[in-house]
Amino acid sequence: MTDSVAASGAISDRQVLGHPRGLVTLFFTEMWERLSYYGMRALLVLFMTDQVVNGGMGLTDKSATAVYGIYTALVYLVALPGGWIADRLLGAQRAVFFGGIIIMSGHFVLAIPSVSAFFIGLLLVILGTGLLKPNVSAIVGQLYPDGDPRRDGGFTIFYMGINIGAMLGPLVCGYLGQNPNYGWHYGFAAAGVGMLIGLIQFWRTKDYLGTAGLEPASSGDPLVDAASRRQGWRIVGVSMIALAVVVAMGLNGAIAFDPIAISRVSTYVIIGITVAFFAYVLLFGKLDSAEKKRVVVIIALFFGAAMFWSGFEQAGSSLNLFADRYTELDLGWITLYSTWFQSVNSVFIILFAPAFAYLWIWLAKRNLNPSTPAKFGFGLIMLGVGFMVMVFASKVVASGDKAMPTWLLMTYLFHTFGELALSPVGLSATTKLAPKRFVGQMMGIWFVASALGNLIAGQIAGDFDANNLQAFPDQYWGIVMTSVGSGILLLLFSRPLKKLMGGVD
Repeated sequence: MTDSVAASGAISDRQVLGHPRGLVTLFFTEMWERLSYYGMRALLVLFMTDQVVNGGMGLTDKSATAVYGIYTALVYLVALPGGWIADRLLGAQRAVFFGGIIIMSGHFVLAIPSVSAFFIGLLLVILGTGLLKPNVSAIVGQLYPDGDPRRDGGFTIFYMGINIGAMLGPLVCGYLGQNPNYGWHYGFAAAGVGMLIGLIQFWRTKDYLGTAGLEPASSGDPLVDAASRRQGWRIVGVSMIALAVVVAMGLNGAIAFDPIAISRVSTYVIIGITVAFFAYVLLFGKLDSAEKKRVVVIIALFFGAAMFWSGFEQAGSSLNLFADRYTELDLGWITLYSTWFQSVNSVFIILFAPAFAYLWIWLAKRNLNPSTPAKFGFGLIMLGVGFMVMVFASKVVASGDKAMPTWLLMTYLFHTFGELALSPVGLSATTKLAPKRFVGQMMGIWFVASALGNLIAGQIAGDFDANNLQAFPDQYWGIVMTSVGSGILLLLFSRPLKKLMGGVD
């Protein structure tokens, strides 16, 4: 480790473990932000479905999971305008800092026991995450010069911070939220405190980032002048005013919001926009034959990813409710909080991510490394195997007993295997397959796949009726058949899809 710090505003030449010191700043910023996000997410559905007398909102499962689906979908969708604001107007560093302030404010507003405060708090977290989430990752990339071999290792370290935060959040916020000595709003407040710590850390150490993300990416673009930036700010201002008006009308009853209807309509809208986008790119994008073939592969991966996230994101909704209502939490030697199960996936990611990374290298050396579509197929099959475990767990519950925690642990283990097979390669494949003129838009489409999956996940979760436990095994079996069937379909078409990729993998 060297002690010199660049005073000129360039990236600090101080290093930690061979990486720029600024990576540590971003590691802890993202860790605290993910702690706040996943800590709050673990409480969300349980709080909304809890009885009012216990401090909850008293919503039905169907409404609560629809709200959850809309919320998590919007978190992904707002990454698109959030990235645009950073690129055109603020710069990534300012976007991260202001985004963190908005997130923190949202969590503290959620700590206020009021229905209006709840929805305003959710909206603030959504808006803040849109500014912070895409841009903190962008700064990581800017810490390294083009071609720097340390870049992949830097992102690996950064993603470890994500999972450490995602592991700690449900443990801390869940304990406070479900502990009768405290309550739900203490859990939400703890998420705000976590983001506050992340902000303080970021502000005190941001000098180590130097010029990485300091100015808007368009600052050197002669086509983006002061007038166009003023126009950009006007667009942001008008959008915020319009949003505030709609929210105010909703809170005073002038507009009736039906979360179930909104979720369904949003699903159709996203599918329609996606189909229109791909049709435009293929028909009017002036692509050559090879580029069109690769776009076809992206379409297949898009729907595979949406299918995967629609099942995987049951973690915060239907599986969260299963842990709370139907799982044996008193083990004699310890009493568990149901929210703690939300940490399991991150623990498994930390444990098994290195093994999967080594597996792909080991297979590649033997010319056995599966193609990207095959990995997607494997990921979907692992998702289905996880829900197969839930078929047997729900049979235990339908018989009148509570399920042991091991059932959920096994489900999350298989789901983690599926995530490790699909998620890391999907983003990379999109960047490689996208036509050069559409790279940014194709990256946005990847986020849209996650948003679509989250919306569908909320609708699936709402179909589980707490008054009809006998139907649970068949419902989980339906998810198994859909997931495994989709995975097998991708495996069957993986060879022709690989040919369409034209050597890119």
